[in-house]
Amino acid sequence: MTEPFLEEPDPEILDPDGDQQDLADRLSLRRVAGMSTQLADISEVEYRELQLERVVLVSVWTSGSEAEVDNALAELKLLAETAGSEVLDALVQRRKAPDPATFIGRGKVDEVRQVVIATGADTVICDGELEPAQLRNLEDRVGVKVIDRTALILDIFAQHAKSSEGKAQVELAQLQYLRQRLRGWGGNLSRQVGGRAAAGAGIGGRGPGETKIETDRRRIKTRIAILRRKLRELDSVRETKRSQRTRNQVPSAAIVGYTNAGKSSLLNRLTGAGVLVEDALFATLDPTTRRSQTEDGRVFTLTDTVGFIRHLPHDLVEAFRSTLEESVLADLLLHVVDGSDPDPFGQVTAVRTVLTEIGAAEVPEQLVINKIDAADPDMLLALRGRFPEAVFVSARTGAGMDELRARVEERLPRPELEVRALVPYDRGDLINRIHTTGEFVSSEHTGHGTLVVARVNAELAGELARYSTDVGDS
Repeated sequence: MTEPFLEEPDPEILDPDGDQQDLADRLSLRRVAGMSTQLADISEVEYRELQLERVVLVSVWTSGSEAEVDNALAELKLLAETAGSEVLDALVQRRKAPDPATFIGRGKVDEVRQVVIATGADTVICDGELEPAQLRNLEDRVGVKVIDRTALILDIFAQHAKSSEGKAQVELAQLQYLRQRLRGWGGNLSRQVGGRAAAGAGIGGRGPGETKIETDRRRIKTRIAILRRKLRELDSVRETKRSQRTRNQVPSAAIVGYTNAGKSSLLNRLTGAGVLVEDALFATLDPTTRRSQTEDGRVFTLTDTVGFIRHLPHDLVEAFRSTLEESVLADLLLHVVDGSDPDPFGQVTAVRTVLTEIGAAEVPEQLVINKIDAADPDMLLALRGRFPEAVFVSARTGAGMDELRARVEERLPRPELEVRALVPYDRGDLINRIHTTGEFVSSEHTGHGTLVVARVNAELAGELARYSTDVGDS
């Protein structure tokens, strides 16, 4: 059981993030610049692992201010670097809507081609979700691999997934994305042909005429069915654990927020969970649930969830729906915002959009502005004006954590029924259950047992009913 809320530990004695062995393992393998073994032949490009080493970013500016476009491009750069690439250049084109054929206009395509040749880039990353035709046309004209923002995020998820459930969710999202974007070149398009068309192929060439792409789509469809069945089995395990907490009526809080806002650091600071902390996007994919206690002894659970981002791919939301249900079913959401980000207000909007999409918009929310030690004072002043109910903290230094603990304790649901009972000394189990699932108003040791006044749930109130006593009894 996690220790109750305590005073701040001395940072020189205890690191709230723990040993971070997972982070050491992740950092032990890194791509080395200049050591690429990427093949020039792209006939099987959709099956190769994305090895984003030298990239050029491309964005279309359709709406918003210049600052918003710059922030979006900076975020795309961080995503590319998180995936293990080196960003060489970035181009932005302003137009009313993306070009339906190539995402960017014909002149900009030629400019991108020239930049690719000049810089020696092997990949172009577009800040948007490309249609299959756009992806194919742009790749043909630029001459190097082209991926969109969705494929980039999926690649990061594939790198960071650790648990069996996380890997299955990521693979499902990748296959759903890939199924609509299969392509082939030349002879790869056909295998067997039928009828007179097979005359030149000789014996063994006649057949149903299934193309390689059709075969691949069939295999992908089969694999998707297998993954969905596996995830349903894992869902039943998660539901069993969740129902156990529900049966015991243990309150739950979920930490949600933008990616790299400091959710894992906050969980470590509050519970000593020791989960992986890294200054990178989507460092944490697998949810972590820990037990904690309020100062008065009430037990509750705190869950760290996967981070959100602007325009989070729909396939990812669908694949991670079971994981995101932790947010939907929570009693309280701790919405963590990076106060040092150039656009924290945009983070809040993006997260609330995803929460609405997954059905968690009605769950009580406590806004937590994190990283105040690195934030601009003027931005913090603006945040205080916009969100007066927010708590301002630094998970790294521990500043503001006492106020956050008090706010969590205040906003967690409390038991509804107040009882007064004289509990015999041989029923210490009932006293313990009041400690963990209820709330003591008062307690007094007498010659016949412990006289308690407490707020408890209906089930425990029923068990205490046989020991209930009037106010005048002793």
